[in-house]
Amino acid sequence: MADETENQTAESAAAPNAAEVGANAPSKVTAENLRVLENVEVQMTVEVGNTEIKIRDLLRLNEGAVIELDRLAGDPLDILVNGTMIAKGEIVMVGERFGVRFTEIVDPEKRVENL
Repeated sequence: MADETENQTAESAAAPNAAEVGANAPSKVTAENLRVLENVEVQMTVEVGNTEIKIRDLLRLNEGAVIELDRLAGDPLDILVNGTMIAKGEIVMVGERFGVRFTEIVDPEKRVENL
């Protein structure tokens, strides 16, 4: 009987604790999920500003019209991915094209709150 108790104790000591398995499993699943998600395309948008306008005013717009936005010149731009703000940034020139430099990344917890 003593040998049986010792064997059970040895087996339980050698077997991984459920908490240990749970602690290790999510990191493997997360790494695998991230690899799968790497190839998913998303829509990135850089928002200069916005305004509200009545349809009648919109219909009267023509070439050369100027609409005032809610941002001041030099204010950081909002960088959105699939409609969720992920960062703030500024416009830069990359050769002959526009680019955006990330100046502030939104805290991941705040991003999740907006979903």
